[in-house]
Amino acid sequence: MRNRLQLSHPRHTGRHLPHEYTSYGPLMLILVLLGLTLTYATVYATDPPPQAGSVGLTGTMPGVAPKVAASISTPTNGQHFGTSPITVSGTCAANTLVEVYKNDIFGGSGPCSSSGNYSFQVDLLIGQNVLIARVYDALNQPGPDSNSVTVFYDALPAQAAPLGGLNFGSGQLLINTDAVYRGIFPGQSLSVPISILGGTPPYAINIEWGDSKNNVVPRGDNQTFNAEHTYTKAGTYQITMQASDAGGRVAFLTVAAIVNGQPSVLANSGSNSKPVSKIIVLWPLYTSAVAVVASFWFGERRERHILVTAPINVHN
Repeated sequence: MRNRLQLSHPRHTGRHLPHEYTSYGPLMLILVLLGLTLTYATVYATDPPPQAGSVGLTGTMPGVAPKVAASISTPTNGQHFGTSPITVSGTCAANTLVEVYKNDIFGGSGPCSSSGNYSFQVDLLIGQNVLIARVYDALNQPGPDSNSVTVFYDALPAQAAPLGGLNFGSGQLLINTDAVYRGIFPGQSLSVPISILGGTPPYAINIEWGDSKNNVVPRGDNQTFNAEHTYTKAGTYQITMQASDAGGRVAFLTVAAIVNGQPSVLANSGSNSKPVSKIIVLWPLYTSAVAVVASFWFGERRERHILVTAPINVHN
């Protein structure tokens, strides 16, 4: 009698394997993090630049106002001048703005250089002029006043006291405007109000904007008017104004204008096309990776379900 070989098939218990060969938990976490990163990058890259007429807001926390006063080195106390304007110069806190006043009337403004010096021209009042300089930081916070310097403009016989008020009649011609202009951007129109004081109409005002451009504005009266200009580049500009009247009188004023800078991405709206195209290419790869992991996960679950529910055939 021949011995027959018998194969014994163990009955499947239906119990899960003690561990799985694929760690789906960490894999899904990685895919979720990658998806969030890719979504953020896509939104950031495809966000359109500001359009014309839109408003951009930036915030700056107030700091400590300047504590070091400017000084007036030129001119010196007691000097007499037969012509106007004169050059006013001195020391100041680096990267601030300096405003000079004559008898408490705004006389001009300019930037303080990185080396801590300023220099610009100031038109004098006929007679005595008490000059002071005052520094301002980027938030327009004033520092202390400088030393005062008294000078004299001898266009008429020397006077012991300064002219008072702003009503100069026809004896002297003056022009005035705001102390400094801030907050504009390249491409935005800057409006400068100009006031004419004294003199005899008609007037002519030559405005040099500090960017190699100038305008000559004729005026038939001394009413305040607005001069418009648009800068194409960021920077600090010296606006120089010179007025003349029918009597041959001349007035002079210099004032600073600060044109804010813009991020380079705003200067070229097409500069983000390459990053966008690269990010868009990554989305199909990411979708494929998610599909592969999901397929493996569903496949293992289906296989496990078949093993548990399938009938077991035992052959003797």
